[in-house]
Amino acid sequence: MVDVDTTPAPSVYLVVGIPGSGKSTVSRELAGRFPRAAHIEGDLLQDMIVAGARLPVPEGDAEADRQLLLRARNASALARSFHAAGVVPVIDDVVVRAEHLDYYRRQLKGLPVRLVVLAPEPGVAARRIADRDKKLADDWGFLDAIMREEIADHGRWIDSSTMTVEQTVLIALSDQSMRL
Repeated sequence: MVDVDTTPAPSVYLVVGIPGSGKSTVSRELAGRFPRAAHIEGDLLQDMIVAGARLPVPEGDAEADRQLLLRARNASALARSFHAAGVVPVIDDVVVRAEHLDYYRRQLKGLPVRLVVLAPEPGVAARRIADRDKKLADDWGFLDAIMREEIADHGRWIDSSTMTVEQTVLIALSDQSMRL
């Protein structure tokens, strides 16, 4: 029988930001830089709930907030599994509140987590959303101010407003001190 777990991966990446900040694009490219890596998309985990799914809304919704933490827990469980198997996990998720980041911190405790915060100007994020097939029902630009207030002292912040994906990934890879 083949042992699934091997030497653990050297790191786990958590890439966060507001909708349209480039999390999925950057995360997929970042994962592609390692010999073995997995891209764990928070949105895809959310999409697995086929009955009773609730997405966050600006005015708040307790069930949607619970499901947001459920997707964080599931992303973290996958990250632990991949990490143990020697596969670098790269999680991307919308994380703007300190409470949500703390939840990830608890779920990923003991792992070598590197936090990357993508923080383009809100107008840039809005244009990115408008240019893609996946449309959001609400303007989430207000989350930028919340993110800057609540998690400003955490991780490696990258203003990718005028950067290419390649440039953004290189910065994320270059700073090995950005612990969660």
